[in-house]
Amino acid sequence: MPDRAPKFRGPLDSVVILARECYGDAIMLTPLFSALRKKYPETKIYVIAFTRIIFDFFSADTNVTAVYHAKRDLKRYLFKFFTKRYDVLFNSKDHRSTHFLLQSRLVRARYKVGFRNNGNEELFDHLLDLPAGTHESQRNLALLNAIEGEMPPSVRPYIPEMPVSKEVTQLLGALPQGSYVGINISVGTPGGHRTIEQWSELIRSFPEERFVIFSAPKELDEKMRLEAPHDNVLPTPSTKNLYEVWMIVRKLRILVTPDTSLVHIAACSDTPLVALYRHNAADSRMFAPLSRQQEVIVSPTPDVIDIENSAVTKALSRMLEKLPMNG
Repeated sequence: MPDRAPKFRGPLDSVVILARECYGDAIMLTPLFSALRKKYPETKIYVIAFTRIIFDFFSADTNVTAVYHAKRDLKRYLFKFFTKRYDVLFNSKDHRSTHFLLQSRLVRARYKVGFRNNGNEELFDHLLDLPAGTHESQRNLALLNAIEGEMPPSVRPYIPEMPVSKEVTQLLGALPQGSYVGINISVGTPGGHRTIEQWSELIRSFPEERFVIFSAPKELDEKMRLEAPHDNVLPTPSTKNLYEVWMIVRKLRILVTPDTSLVHIAACSDTPLVALYRHNAADSRMFAPLSRQQEVIVSPTPDVIDIENSAVTKALSRMLEKLPMNG
């Protein structure tokens, strides 16, 4: 891979990461932070966030030195962060983005790393040129390849510790390890929605199993409508953050979910899963599940609603046969 400048020369006292905007993207950055912290325990890691959810997520991460919002709280950003110089900047976005390229240009870092074909290659000292379909977690870890000249081993992602409500704490105490099947009805991307009727049919197909339902706040009404008619579904409180979600997911026997952040939350505890993907080759490769035990079903169309109910039922049945009942 050709470089635009000599290799990075230490010391590495500070790294600035421009973080992408969605929860799944954030979770896929955490292996890089673990690897950086292990290799360079004294290095300061700064995250530039462009959305509130990413700012809050990394503000809870003890591997991160400080988080700054590039669009809000500009006084703090300009006077606490922008006046300083840094060793390395990493633009984690692999395509053109005005906000990311502007920060790549303005942040004063002596060595800037970005992806080839991001729209402004001349801004960067080192261009990452990875094979098409490389997993997002590996794309982020490639920053260490730019710094050290070798790719680090894979690292499991994690969710930073956040507050856990009394209601979720009580649920966790009542939830036997490895006994429940989780169903996530949240929609991470357009085309990710399945109907209440489709999820109900799946639940009815497994009367001996016990289920819990996950949803984003905007789907709470659907969650309650799915919980109410089924005796083998345990009603659960609304979760307030991703850490609460993960605390429940890590106790599951298996999770069934469309391609949302819960695919990556499951990877943090290696929770087995059945993942439903739209017909999109890039997503099903770059954001593929990292759990060791998994089945992936890809829709014949750009909408997971078009995956046959029988395909989901058969996949879950195959997975359950492989997994011991712990509760």
